[in-house]
Amino acid sequence: MIAIVDYDAGNIKSVEKALQYIGEKPLVTRDTEKIRRADKIIVPGVGAFEDAMGKMNQYHLAEVLRETARQGTPMLGICLGLQLFFNRSDESEHDVEGLGLLPGEIVRFPEKEGYKIPHMGWNSIQFNPKSRLFQGIPKDSYVYFVHSYYLKAEKKEDVAATTNYIVEVHAAAEHENVFATQFHPEKSGEVGLQILKNFVSIS
Repeated sequence: MIAIVDYDAGNIKSVEKALQYIGEKPLVTRDTEKIRRADKIIVPGVGAFEDAMGKMNQYHLAEVLRETARQGTPMLGICLGLQLFFNRSDESEHDVEGLGLLPGEIVRFPEKEGYKIPHMGWNSIQFNPKSRLFQGIPKDSYVYFVHSYYLKAEKKEDVAATTNYIVEVHAAAEHENVFATQFHPEKSGEVGLQILKNFVSIS
């Protein structure tokens, strides 16, 4: 069973529909016992880091996600979900701690003439050919982004894909059973659907 974690963030429905389109029957839930029993866990989301971590703690989801990550359950964070997987974010006024599943921080794009923030639209990604998440994906494929903050992973080996927008952006991360994308695979056409299929097939 694939559990989609419901913590009152936006965009959960479109991830559910994309998984249904590829033949899966995901369960949208915040029930901690159901999440513990899931074969795979997806944490999508659009919204603010501090608010999201507040909901994660309110619903006792943070401790469950840390626990299931330690136990080896495959886990995918999407957009805000990716950001929550790391230690901290510039977006948080009170320096709220993230889930800390992987080491790194989320920083705001610097201002640059000719560039708009948020970064919104299609960008090509360069990915590690050994990445399990990107198997069968054509080189320099385009995916869809919407974000004002971006990942700076602490460990280079955790970076599965990069893109360039003002700066080099760590567009995806992968370490053992923990996977994350800053872009939206559910909004990235056939490439995105293949990425979701790859995640679903991970054992």
